[in-house]
Amino acid sequence: KSGIPASELREHLFMLRDSDATRHLFEVSAGLDSLVLGEGQILAQVKQVVRNGQNSGGLGKNIDRMFKDAITAGKRVRCETNISAGAVSVSSAAVELAMMKLPKSECLSARMLLIGAGKMGKLVVKHLIAKGCKKVVVVNRSVERVDAIREEMKDIEIVYRPLTEMYEAAADADVVFTSTASESLLFTKEHAEALPPISLAMGGVRLFVDISVPRNVGACLSEVEHARVYNVDDLKEVVEANKEDRVRKAMEAQAIITQELKRFEAWRDSLETVPTIKKLRSYADRIRASELEKCLQKIGEDNLNKKMRRSIEELSTGIVNKLLHGPLQHLRCDGSDSRTLDETLENMHALNRMFNLDTEKAVLEQKIKAKVEKIQS
Repeated sequence: KSGIPASELREHLFMLRDSDATRHLFEVSAGLDSLVLGEGQILAQVKQVVRNGQNSGGLGKNIDRMFKDAITAGKRVRCETNISAGAVSVSSAAVELAMMKLPKSECLSARMLLIGAGKMGKLVVKHLIAKGCKKVVVVNRSVERVDAIREEMKDIEIVYRPLTEMYEAAADADVVFTSTASESLLFTKEHAEALPPISLAMGGVRLFVDISVPRNVGACLSEVEHARVYNVDDLKEVVEANKEDRVRKAMEAQAIITQELKRFEAWRDSLETVPTIKKLRSYADRIRASELEKCLQKIGEDNLNKKMRRSIEELSTGIVNKLLHGPLQHLRCDGSDSRTLDETLENMHALNRMFNLDTEKAVLEQKIKAKVEKIQS
């Protein structure tokens, strides 16, 4: 798709196998591998992979089940640990703080402005996407960096405005994030006073979230009635307050992932017993059919009506099903009970020995061959 030579691309790839690969998928689905720990967008992407695979016929039985279990793990982690709550970096704290200060019902409709498209600014855009924002205006000295961010992040509309239009862009914004290397203040009390008021639906206050060092926004802006400013020192408190909680939630998430991983691997390994289940069922059905035919011949076709014949057939089927129920239950290991995989495989080998299921095909072939020879002679 990109046109990058495979030899160059390969240097940036990694490969995992077996349970390592499965665990990685489960962790990705749970948001443990994301920049914003526990963010929800990645789970939607995993679901899209499943839809694409199903539509193209590219998912086999094992892979389909693995992805579905990964989605279950992702849902459980978010539901049971609330891992996506709380910020762990200055940029994510900036976004989280802004969302906390905005009226809850208006968060996603707030007009977002980012000044500076450097590394920190780019992270702000990523965190805005994770929170569900669909549009952000970016003011930067050059358009190239903004284009690069736009190319990388397709899930949000990014509108570029040059640095010369910074104050006009601020006049149209409810939240202003600043992240530049400027040595001087970009916004002073006078600048804030000159900006138009914010609608009451947005709380009537324009938020300035300054993650620049040195500061881009003067602390005196908070003296303006319709403006509030938060800087890096304010954000660090949010980060530290949430870091310990995130570590605890990540450990809880790993415990959930391990549970779901064991369920999937038990299901996958139990597929080894499927041939034995089929052979045992086939073996029992052949005996039932043979004995039923003998019984019907003894009674005589003329002495049976359709209802009586059907009753005898249902009786024979019912007896076989009840006899097979116990053995077949002990050949299933899907994580729904306390039976271990080792027990299940031990049961499988025992049934194979008891009913000669491994040699059944060879014996059947010998019988057919002997019958053919008898007819020919």
